[in-house]
Amino acid sequence: MALSVVDLYKSILPRTNCKDCGFPTCLAFAGMVVSEKLPLKNCPHIAPDLLEKSQKELDEQYATGKWLKKDMAKDALIWAKERSASMSIPDLPERIGGEVTGDAENPVLKLPYFRTFIFIGKEGISGADGLTLNRWEQVFIYNHIAQGGKAVPTGKWKGLEEIPNTVSKMKSMKSHVEEPLVKRFQGRTEELREAAVKLGGKDMSREIPSAEIVFLFRPLPKLPVLLLFWDQEEGFEAKAKLLFDETITEHLDIESIMFLSERLRQLLCETSLSHE
Repeated sequence: MALSVVDLYKSILPRTNCKDCGFPTCLAFAGMVVSEKLPLKNCPHIAPDLLEKSQKELDEQYATGKWLKKDMAKDALIWAKERSASMSIPDLPERIGGEVTGDAENPVLKLPYFRTFIFIGKEGISGADGLTLNRWEQVFIYNHIAQGGKAVPTGKWKGLEEIPNTVSKMKSMKSHVEEPLVKRFQGRTEELREAAVKLGGKDMSREIPSAEIVFLFRPLPKLPVLLLFWDQEEGFEAKAKLLFDETITEHLDIESIMFLSERLRQLLCETSLSHE
């Protein structure tokens, strides 16, 4: 029998809200046990025989995935890998750039990624240091592979709002990318410049004088991204904005554009903090 949060609370837990489990209420503890596999034994007031029986039922329930909190990154990565499962590594350079290394049986694509390289093979994607990239990075890279686009960037830039079907993502772009960049670099424009250079960005402020700071990034060969930043001035708030080449939707779906944007923001902030 499956054990819901209410089942645990009513029939198994003491309902005293003693906080000995580390949670303020028995109901809060029950929610974590059911949705995130928190060990039931963390409640010290359950009789051993009832604890053993209930934990066994919970383990069977976990195996089916019932009521478990979804791991969105895991699900997205599984889907992205499935989309690109038919990829032929020797065919990738023509579509997304890079060069094939290794032998005929085990080809590996060496692909420029910001200032470094990533390696794409049958076993997965790894960084130049041999470490696996985080799951969201892998998602947009696999989706880039699966998208099948061959278009070469034209140098014509668009904001997210100019790309079809992105209305629902504008709030996320603002809260997860633009606002964190403003919070981190407002009044610290030199730190932004230094972080951008360390990440392989090209200073385009003279060529594109519409913003105080303009940097061109090439996360991947056919996925250029332009960062515009205006610092706070009297009467004007600080502002950050990302622009994308008009061909981006041939290479990434909308969700992956967001993953890429959030990763760029994360790397800029991490790079600046690591050098303070």
